[in-house]
Amino acid sequence: MSKPRIFTVASAIFATVLLLAGCAAAQPAAAPTTQEAGGSVIAELGLEGLDARQVVETLDALPVADRPDGLTTSITAHQVTLTDRHGHAEELALPEDIVYISVAPYLSQTHDCYFHSPTGCIGELRNTEVEVTVTSITSGETVFDESLRTLDNGFVGMWLPRDIDASISVTHEGRTATSTLSTAGDDVQTCVTTLQLM
Repeated sequence: MSKPRIFTVASAIFATVLLLAGCAAAQPAAAPTTQEAGGSVIAELGLEGLDARQVVETLDALPVADRPDGLTTSITAHQVTLTDRHGHAEELALPEDIVYISVAPYLSQTHDCYFHSPTGCIGELRNTEVEVTVTSITSGETVFDESLRTLDNGFVGMWLPRDIDASISVTHEGRTATSTLSTAGDDVQTCVTTLQLM
């Protein structure tokens, strides 16, 4: 009698660990495979006609409860990769002059992340108002300054100019977190989860 209950409790604990882990550490993107008859991963998702930037924004804005089963995604400096539950992958090139950086400010709970996964990452502060400012360290120019609401996945996404080193500041209800980030090079960290609001 007790074995099923132990299994249920263990399953619940494992599921919670996976949820809190979010996108976890960076994983290598799966190699694209030939699509079966019926179309691409983009077509499967109903995203035909959108450019790569719109695909990224649409996926990031998906409510967590509506994430397609088995879909994995990864954003690097130059592309977004989508892999469906059958292992079919599709890569879309991102604009050459900007980089998508996604940030999850937090109060007490975070996870390791390097390449943002719009359909895998979950931050602590979901649907929360924040102020975000990004300033070029070299020029002192403010390149991003907006009041935003974190998406249902707990992140805010920003398209920033390529090849800059910058400072970032996030404020929420009188608490602020600051750090640095870079959009230079081919191995840009697109997922920032180290901004603890103090």
